[in-house]
Amino acid sequence: MEKITEKASIYQQLENKTVAEIISNINTEDQKVALAVQSVLPSVERLIEAIHPKLQLGGRLFYIGAGTSGRLGVVDASEIPPTFGVAHGIVIGIIAGGDTAIRKAVEFAEDDTLQAWKDLQEYQITEKDCLVGIAASGSTPYVVGGLNAARAAGITTGAIVCNVGSAVAKAAEFPIEVVVGPEYVTGSTRMKSGTAQKMILNMISTACMIRLGRVKGNKMVDMQLSNNKLIDRGAKILMDELQIDEKQANELIALHGNVRKAIEAFQAK
Repeated sequence: MEKITEKASIYQQLENKTVAEIISNINTEDQKVALAVQSVLPSVERLIEAIHPKLQLGGRLFYIGAGTSGRLGVVDASEIPPTFGVAHGIVIGIIAGGDTAIRKAVEFAEDDTLQAWKDLQEYQITEKDCLVGIAASGSTPYVVGGLNAARAAGITTGAIVCNVGSAVAKAAEFPIEVVVGPEYVTGSTRMKSGTAQKMILNMISTACMIRLGRVKGNKMVDMQLSNNKLIDRGAKILMDELQIDEKQANELIALHGNVRKAIEAFQAK
């Protein structure tokens, strides 16, 4: 299999370029990412349509990956509770090497084909759940092994990879193969490949949460009001939704502690 992610950059002598040239070239390459993601939207849709019913029935969504891919899964999972007000543990990101690997690379953690399934067992994963493997190369043993074991156990599986015909894609029922081309720095998949993965993760989790009713209109009415910025945002949502003044909105926020509950209480009067 030809790995596009490992192909040489189309730019030469990077060390001799000016800062203006470097950032202009990176920006040029980044513009290709959105088009690559656009080309795989049907595959993204198929995966979301497979995940959503499981979540609706109380299942969970797991991400597994190594390095940048694993970190992206952890980031997406960690942002779901504060953004949409769902419980921690509905979307779970697992990285090869454990939480230590989020900040510091753990040598050879991605090379164990059995470890992902062991990690998933700690969460008592079942066929009610879904698993998405994330791997730019599409060859990460940790991800391949986890997907194969999960699929054998009857768990819905998906994948996000940046090469065509990879082992990771073949291990998943619903693969997304988003090919973004060679990286600006040869092989540095934290760049375009990582951006594409992040964009697709945004789509998966956001679409699922919207379909689960966690957005009203276009507002995050279930967000956790955990700081002054978010409290202010919540008050503005109430002002717009209920046509009330700022004082009333803040009183409702203080009373109910949640935008959705405040709207429902006000409308029930």
